Amino acid sequence: MTSNSARTLSAVVLALVAASLVACSSVPLRAPVAVPPPVVQTPAQSSTPPSGAVIQQPRSRWVAAAWSDLPGFADDALFEAWNAWLKSCERPAAPMLALCGEVRRLSIAESAQQRAWLQERFQPYRVESLQGEANGLLTGYFEPLLQASRVPTRQFSVPLYQAPAGLAQRKPWFTRQEIDTLPEAQAALKGRAIAYLADPIDALVLQIQGSGRLQVTEGDGSVRWVRLAYAGTNDQPYRSVGRWLLDQGLVRDASWPGIKAWLAVNPQRRQELLWSNPRVVFFKEEPLSELEAAWGPRGAQGVALTPGRSVAVDPLSIPYGTPLWLSSGGPQQNLQKMVLAQDTGSAITGAVRADYFTGWGTEAADLAGRLRQSLQLWVLWPR
Repeated sequence: MTSNSARTLSAVVLALVAASLVACSSVPLRAPVAVPPPVVQTPAQSSTPPSGAVIQQPRSRWVAAAWSDLPGFADDALFEAWNAWLKSCERPAAPMLALCGEVRRLSIAESAQQRAWLQERFQPYRVESLQGEANGLLTGYFEPLLQASRVPTRQFSVPLYQAPAGLAQRKPWFTRQEIDTLPEAQAALKGRAIAYLADPIDALVLQIQGSGRLQVTEGDGSVRWVRLAYAGTNDQPYRSVGRWLLDQGLVRDASWPGIKAWLAVNPQRRQELLWSNPRVVFFKEEPLSELEAAWGPRGAQGVALTPGRSVAVDPLSIPYGTPLWLSSGGPQQNLQKMVLAQDTGSAITGAVRADYFTGWGTEAADLAGRLRQSLQLWVLWPR
């Protein structure tokens, strides 16, 4: 690797860590959740349901709406969303399965044709809480890019682990502090390190995001890119390190830049900060070919995520693979677009709640770190 490329990657890594405020707000995880099928409440659904018709979900209710209710529907570049929809059709669930043939045929159509087909074949429903609240929260997440070493060195000494063999037999598994201090936990993880990072805060960010891309230096000095994908957790509760600092009155700014500034002044408390979050995420290594690098990691639906068109949702509110209309306005971005529900996260719970996949790289990290704004959602459901 040339000195110029090393400096470029280092700059990207620093920007990613500094930008990832999302770590304090969302925890995308890739474990699928079984979701019961929608239950139609009264009045009964027809090919064109009357205004106010409701479809009940375990954690939400969908209220029939008009297409004119969807802000910006006439202006979206739908072909971008079609790329994500084609991914969902790799693992479709009923009733979307029956429509995937048409989705594929329309993949090269103009947005106007796609829009007309949506209006003919789908009914929009406004997503509300069970109490009738239609406003919620949108945050963002991204895929970190980090340097790593295959073997521990003086610079790279923070391990990233694959799941231990006995993980399923001991739930919850050891906490983050116990993993660092108990011989029993360390013995269970012996030989399970995939790679090593230089900074434990980078490791924490990677675990919070749920996946990442590593530029790994192998034992023989060769360098290659790999992806680390979510493979499970220790089943301990997630605790935000930013919230820990705020609760103790140690900072007013709980963004990652604020956290790193506090650590620069209080390096002796770094371990205490890390241990305040008992949850640890385990990974599996995946190849990162040129084709695979064009897509994000696999979400909970089991398909690769599409930057700007994939969201993580509560699957007890919205089933995986569902097309959605998203409307979110705030100081960071005004988003009015079609997205696909393809992922979930332990902090993504409730009816009108979504985590927006921004992609990878400096701009993606910056957007994900700043994105925390109001949200409205409409489910697009087959007639």
